[in-house]
Amino acid sequence: MLSQLREWLTSHLPQESDAWLGQAIEQISTGVAERVLFTRFSTVARRLGKADLQLSADDLQKAQALRPGWNPQDWSVDQAARTLLLLAFPSEDADLYGAAIKKLVSAADVAEQVAIYQSLPLLPHPDCFIDLAIDGLRTNITAVFNAIALQNPYPADYFDEAAWNQMVLKALFVGSELSQIQRLDQRTNAKLAKMLSDYAHERWAAGRSVNPQLWRALGPFVKETMVSDLERLLHSPEPFEQQAGALACASAADSNAQALLDTVPTLKHQIEMGQLTWKQFSLTYP
Repeated sequence: MLSQLREWLTSHLPQESDAWLGQAIEQISTGVAERVLFTRFSTVARRLGKADLQLSADDLQKAQALRPGWNPQDWSVDQAARTLLLLAFPSEDADLYGAAIKKLVSAADVAEQVAIYQSLPLLPHPDCFIDLAIDGLRTNITAVFNAIALQNPYPADYFDEAAWNQMVLKALFVGSELSQIQRLDQRTNAKLAKMLSDYAHERWAAGRSVNPQLWRALGPFVKETMVSDLERLLHSPEPFEQQAGALACASAADSNAQALLDTVPTLKHQIEMGQLTWKQFSLTYP
């Protein structure tokens, strides 16, 4: 990862900026005091700017090959450079490395926190940062929350069920895009399905709308008591709610939900033909 990030940055940076980055990497990698990492880390944006990294499709394929789930498509130059500095910092001692990263987070501004959290799946000793990531989800800053929850393979790889469920529920609260939570479909579970159904009922009782992407996270764990929720969606005047209800019925293991899908033959046919999927839904939902 370090060499690939270095290659991308070298191709984007002016010679003077690239020289500064090279010097910073050399200083940090030689085992200097933590303060050197902290100082260089905090001055990255001023030295290198915040332009988009502008990666090609081939670059993104390389990222996936290096670390499954890594998607730096929307990364900026300063985010990539900060990740590079974290990778350059000596990591032989997991405890010392983990302590340095945690200390860095505690002193970081919003942009720096975003860079750290989205780099977690790339760092050595990633299991050292589970508590750090879970604690980071408590933030009231959406950009920081999204750096952990969206387009990041770390939660799916390392969070237990309780932490995962709370993350998905909070994503709904703050209006984050559920389709960008990696492996959402693979990590559905019965407790999450119950939490989301209860959340929907609370919203409806208060006269509020429910993000139809919520129903994706129920997966096969739809119970008989939830079938009435899906029936409500299918009878909604809103096409997106109808589509979400049909997709939820299609993925449900409950026979009543499967029977309910038969009541909307057009949507059922679209699902069977691959014309209506959660991926397609997320691309068209406003």
